[in-house]
Order: sequence, then structure tokens, then C-alpha cells
Amino acid sequence: MKNWLKILFFALLVRPIVFFIIGLNVHHKKNLPDEGSAILAANHNSHLDTLVLMSLFPLTQLYRLRPVAAADYFMKNRWVRWFSLRVLNIIPLHRDGSIPKESILSECHQALADGDILILFPEGSRGKPEQLGEFKKGIFHLANAHPTAKVIPVFTYGLGKSLPKGEKLLVPFFSDVVIGSPLDQHDDSQTFMTALNQQMQQLSKQVNTGRILD
Repeated sequence: MKNWLKILFFALLVRPIVFFIIGLNVHHKKNLPDEGSAILAANHNSHLDTLVLMSLFPLTQLYRLRPVAAADYFMKNRWVRWFSLRVLNIIPLHRDGSIPKESILSECHQALADGDILILFPEGSRGKPEQLGEFKKGIFHLANAHPTAKVIPVFTYGLGKSLPKGEKLLVPFFSDVVIGSPLDQHDDSQTFMTALNQQMQQLSKQVNTGRILD
């Protein structure tokens, strides 16, 4: 039942909005994982980010996608909680200290062990449109614990203008999603974080206003 709700939601609502109202340019779609566990590491400027990234996958693969989202927002009342868990299938991230620090990422570890695909925003929260914030090291600990999981950097541009932080009205604005190649594995956190930041910077240079689907 949960999977059918998700498929209907994306097929009838999200995809038409993303591809016909916003106008999304997708670069290097071939880099999306089609099997095995993976981490999509994307910059974060809008609540559209999660929906857009999920819409890039075939409907039959939606059940494997596990967005990592702030519990204080996506679990704030029973209706939002129901939608977040039942339709989006989020992994709630508790940032208020209500659970032990060593347990914060436990559900993420389990999802990767199950072969799922995490959608993760290393900045931790939405920032200013088209400005990269500092990446937190949680993604390194996940990647280091699951060396077979691909870490795929994704840079989005324009979504922070279509639905900026604090706004509820969608504004049509051409947007880009640039999907990078998987990162090499690094045992050292600083080397890993530097490589991730550098690749995100490189992806940011590929945005344009032309429609690209390759």
C-alpha cells in the first residue's frame, strides 16, 4: 500500500510539477545508481530538493529511496509525520539531542546494509540559494562504514529560487541538477570531505539554461 501511494504521488503530482512547471535540466543522469546501496550527496536550498531527486528515478525504484530529513520538521505533527513516513519513506534525523549521538545515524546504516539509496544533504539544513554551506562529517562515517556503497555528489541550481526557505508559494524557475561520478573511497575524513567539496564545486560550473537530458 505504501509503495502504491508513493508511485501515485510521484506519477500524478511531483513529476508533472518538476518537468513541466519548473522546467528541470538534468545533467549526466547515467550516473544515478541502478543497483546496490548508494548515497546521493546534494546541496540543500529548498524543500523541493528531495522531491526533485526522487523524481529522477524510475517509479519502480522509489521504494529503495530513503531521504534523510530533520525530525523536528518532518515529524512535527501527525499529518506531516504520516506523509513523511508513509509516502516519502524518510529516515528522521533527530538533531535535538533526544537520542544518543552514537545512535543518530543507526537507521541510515541499516538502510545501506539493506541495499537502499540514501538522499543526504551534508550541509545539514537549507542554506541561501546557490550558496554551498560547510559539509558535516556524518556522510564520511556512513561511507567509511559501507565501502561498497557509492557516494554520488549532486549539485542542484535554481530550486532555492523556485521555493526558497521560508516560502510556501512555488515560483516557476528553470533549474538544473548535475549528477557527478561516484567519489573514490578515502579512509581519512579530511581527504574525503575535501574531495566531496571539490567535486561539488566542479559540478556547480556545469549549470546552464539549456535543457539537457543525457
